[in-house]
Amino acid sequence: MHWGGFFRVFIVIALISTLMDWYVFSGLKTFTGDWQSVRLRQSVIYGYLLISVGITIVFIAGFGSFNTSRGMTPFHEWMFSLFITFFVTKLFFIIILSLGDLGLFVVGIFNHITNSNAAVNQPYFPGRRKFISEAAILVAAFPLTGFLYAMFKGKYDYKVHRQTIYYDDLPDAFDGFTITQLSDIHSGSFDDTKAMQRGIDLAKAQKSDLFVFTGDLVNNAAWEIEQYIPNFSQLKAPYGQFSILGNHDYGDYIQWDSEHEKAANLVKLKQHHQDLGYRLLLDENVVIEKGGQKIALLGVQNWGSGFIKIGNLDKALQGVDKDAF
Repeated sequence: MHWGGFFRVFIVIALISTLMDWYVFSGLKTFTGDWQSVRLRQSVIYGYLLISVGITIVFIAGFGSFNTSRGMTPFHEWMFSLFITFFVTKLFFIIILSLGDLGLFVVGIFNHITNSNAAVNQPYFPGRRKFISEAAILVAAFPLTGFLYAMFKGKYDYKVHRQTIYYDDLPDAFDGFTITQLSDIHSGSFDDTKAMQRGIDLAKAQKSDLFVFTGDLVNNAAWEIEQYIPNFSQLKAPYGQFSILGNHDYGDYIQWDSEHEKAANLVKLKQHHQDLGYRLLLDENVVIEKGGQKIALLGVQNWGSGFIKIGNLDKALQGVDKDAF
């Protein structure tokens, strides 16, 4: 789907989101209905509308000026993330609220059929109970806090996962050989260089024998990594730094002005791997020698279910003498 198609989808989703705001607004009116302070009550319900509708408007306006050949900027990513955060939160709120309203509707139909409220002069359909709105707010708080944590804190919450791998035929010289692997950096999503540097320092602290980066250096375009080249070029290892491309690195998720521009972007990204000090393996292998013994490191281009498949394992294996290792 080209960007024009995505934009039309976003417009439809934004309209749906606005309708959802109306329903959430009604739930908040029930929740604040017995509050003593009118000002506080109005601040909550109209403040919600101002924030939610405002995010939707800025989201659509921002993507209306979106430059497809450059990909998403941090601003666009922030607005997209905030929009999705509120959209999912409202969805959870509405599910709980609608279940309560459905129950009231069933009660009302029963009262109407049995005419049970006629004697006491009560409406067939009872009013919404406050506890339903309270339950909806409680449930909606989980996705809201989860999304906000991921946006502000989680994406920089780096952790080291250590895994010991055993091979029966591993040369003795490579017993205890250590490798640090980084993957899916998606540098276009960074907005805090200091926080990002903490992750690089954590990788450097491993002092591994070999460093490998396994794809998705950028979200879409080569320019995204350029300002961070001095940071990621700090990653060095005694036996070298090696990398491969991921599905996002080929620029297939944005609309380019021409195939030539897309191809030029990939050429530039490959150059940036070299600028970082990484040897980019494109369906090829490299022999690593230690103590007179050897292993082969293979690098295959992107290959995965549901993604572009352009890698060639047979080509990567060319020249590898398996019997010699």
